[in-house]
Formats: sequence, C-alpha cells, structure tokens
Amino acid sequence: MKILLFLLLGLISPKTENVFNRFKAPEGYRRVKTESGTFADYLQNLPLKPAGTHTLTYQGKIAATDAYTAAVVDISIGKRDLQQCADAVMRLRGEYLYHTQNYSAISFNFVSGFKCQFELYARGYRYQNNRWTLTGKQDNGYQSFLNYMDLVFTYAGTLSLEKELKKVNSATDLKIGDIFIHGGSPGHCFIIVDMAENADHKKIFMLAQSYMPAQNIQILQGSGSPWFSLDKPAGIPYGELIDMKYLRRF
Repeated sequence: MKILLFLLLGLISPKTENVFNRFKAPEGYRRVKTESGTFADYLQNLPLKPAGTHTLTYQGKIAATDAYTAAVVDISIGKRDLQQCADAVMRLRGEYLYHTQNYSAISFNFVSGFKCQFELYARGYRYQNNRWTLTGKQDNGYQSFLNYMDLVFTYAGTLSLEKELKKVNSATDLKIGDIFIHGGSPGHCFIIVDMAENADHKKIFMLAQSYMPAQNIQILQGSGSPWFSLDKPAGIPYGELIDMKYLRRF
C-alpha cells in the first residue's frame, strides 16, 4: 500500500534500482549532488531489492520494522543475529572502503577499546583475549572481509561507534553519510543515505537502519514519506534521535 502511495505521489520510480534513481525529491527540492567515488556517492547509489520487498530478519521472517520500509538495500545480512543497528552503519562504511580498496582505513573499535584493523585480519591475525595472534593465512578477499565484519559486529556496537565518530555542530553542515546515534544497551542509530535541499537551504534526508534482531538494511519511511527533516516528528521508532545533539560523522 505504501509503495502505491509513493508511486502516486511521484516519489518513486519502479524502473530503477538504487536510492538516487528510485526516489524523487519532493516538489521544491533539488537533490544534493555528490562527487564520484565518495562515501556519499556510494550511499546514494546503494542497490535496492525490487519495490515492495519486505524487510526480513536474518531468520527469513518479516521484521517488526517492516511497516516503516520504503525500500530494502540489496546487501547480505548473514545467518546470525549480528548485523544490527550500529553494525549496519559499520557494514556500509566497510563496504565502501573495501570496494575502493582503501583497506588500511577499514578499522573499528570494540566496546573494550580494542582497535580491530582489517589489514591485520587480512594478514592472518586473529582476535584472542583482546590481542592479535597470527594463526591464519593472508587473505584480503571479499569473504575474508565479511568474516572480519562479523568479528566487528560481535564486539562493537553503538557505545563504541559513537565514541569513534566526530560530532557535527551545525545543521547547515548536514551531509550524506552523517549518523544519528545514541550509544547504549541497546542504543540505536540511523545513517543519512540521500539528501535534498530547497531554495531556502532547508535540507531533507533519507535514512537507513538495521534493527534487532538482525535484519535487512532498510530505507525508512515515516508519516507517509521517505524524506525526513530536523524540524518534524519522524514517526518511526527511535525518531527522537533525529536531533542535532545525536549527529555524528566518520
């Protein structure tokens, strides 16, 4: 029903399969242009599953958040309850860095403070008792990257990710790739995957998330639209986090 509504409103194109092309900016707004090869460009071009696809948990069940689905990102979620909210943000960041072959930049901290670097993992080092131990073989292939991300998901979370990110202090500086995050147990976070702006420089944005239990990364919709702003209630769970005091950036 919501997909039909988006079609009628002209907010969605059924013939295209990424964030930028599937959803149109509302009347009076223009899409924020991104530079090719940047993280923002990667997020705008996230591949999407066919329109109308349900958000599923890692067990293949319809997720509790399915009612808030505008689209489902076409990316694996694994077979374990690992890729939850902060994990989805780290997965997207890691995927971007991996596919641009910036392996040395793939690094996330665990809640314990341990720095988990993909370059060391790819050289065969494995995590044991808060230290690296050389027990494996060198492998920087994609499956090795996915195994590394599972390790990160196991020991990192909103608490550690929030500490790693930099605070954004001005709403005028809002950018694609920024994250609304509140660390805790469980805490939660959203990542901005697209943005549009009007003549008065008011910005609206699209959000992606995962949830608990682990589920597909979904593009969200609330109050009948996939576009959110800082000055309107979001109409989604944890919508109170869409506030400048929670805004961070890699």
